[in-house]
Amino acid sequence: MKLWDKGTSVNKKIEEFTVGRDRELDVYLAPFDIMGTMAHITMLENVGLLNKADLDALLKELKDLYKKAQAGDFTIEDGVEDVHSQVELLLTQKLGDTGKKVHSGRSRNDQVLLDLKLFSRHRIHDVVEAVNKLFKVLQQKSEQHKDVLIPGYTHLQVAMPSSFGLWFGAFAESLVDDLHMVLAAWKTANQNPLGAAAGYGSSFPLDRTLTTKLLGFDDLNYNVVYAQMGRGKMERTIAYALSSIAQTVGKLAIDGCLYTSQNFAFLKLPDELTTGSSIMPHKKNPDVFELLRARCNRIQALPESISMITANLPTGYFRDLQLIKEQFIPAFEEIISCLEIATFAIENIEVKDEIMNDERYRLAFSVEEVNKLVLQGVPFRDAYKQIGEQINNDLFKTDCQVKHTHEGSIGNLCTKEISKKKDKVINEFSFNQVADAIDKLIR
Repeated sequence: MKLWDKGTSVNKKIEEFTVGRDRELDVYLAPFDIMGTMAHITMLENVGLLNKADLDALLKELKDLYKKAQAGDFTIEDGVEDVHSQVELLLTQKLGDTGKKVHSGRSRNDQVLLDLKLFSRHRIHDVVEAVNKLFKVLQQKSEQHKDVLIPGYTHLQVAMPSSFGLWFGAFAESLVDDLHMVLAAWKTANQNPLGAAAGYGSSFPLDRTLTTKLLGFDDLNYNVVYAQMGRGKMERTIAYALSSIAQTVGKLAIDGCLYTSQNFAFLKLPDELTTGSSIMPHKKNPDVFELLRARCNRIQALPESISMITANLPTGYFRDLQLIKEQFIPAFEEIISCLEIATFAIENIEVKDEIMNDERYRLAFSVEEVNKLVLQGVPFRDAYKQIGEQINNDLFKTDCQVKHTHEGSIGNLCTKEISKKKDKVINEFSFNQVADAIDKLIR
């Protein structure tokens, strides 16, 4: 079944090529397509384009379909082009001509726009929850090991003292900035395109404000041409947000690879979190961090991939946009998987003590000794030269102590302040508004 079928058969090769992976991927969109149809027909009845009896019959069937889709029992049959066609086919099989009335005032163009926004909105919520879990574990580890010093590096050379409090906490605060990106993506996604039809509106007296309210959107995409132009732009915006998270998690993974190696030996993964070698019996490989790094790199490439698909498209709908789904829909599961496994690894990782007692890190305290002289009244540049001469003449001595007290330093991590920043961002997402609207629509 094709919603555009006019009785002319399409060449089998052309059909397979143009449908692509749509039927496979559209299963993920099924609950949202059904939800959108429920809102649309409720609006149609409200403006007099559907009678109450038909609405009640359609809503009953759609609620049953929604339950099946939520339970994973929704399938797109052979010969049916996409999720939109399957839903309409099932309604028509059950209700006859009544099922054919659900498409008035909309196009597959604004249907897929709506489905992708509802799907993205749902998955963004999942991403935020996964980020929040990793954030909390990083914060807990930061506080737990705040007094364990490690060398900080610039140019991969030993630089100044750092700490595990700073190291874990740095990734936690990085996730807060990532959430700002996700919030921007949420605001882009959480606008209603339904009613744009094929991108030029409809002569029916549609009430787009009503469907906006029914589906819990923050606002409308008002201009119908722009609503269609938003296809691809929304996915790219979300992809940038996901890639920002991936950059944070990827850097954590890179450090994890380094810090668990014998040459650093700052951290240790439990044996059950490592893999071995087929010929080297001593090997305990940090594959979890290596694959995290690779997966996060793949996610960071997503925005550019979407950009290349959409870069030279003029105004209006084009089939090129279909290909975005193949990379975009699975990206949510991949970033959530990365966040979950990173959380698990950090929860179980072991921190080594007494790292800075190693002689090779002694010079990391040189700045501390310079600062001590400055506090005694020696001009900074003179103090710098004095300590430099001691180092050159192998006379440098230090008590290996640091006394950092300013905000965000070794002795003042500002863990609570960072947590407040994170909570403030999460509170800006209208998750409750969405949940309430969908619950009313479905129940």
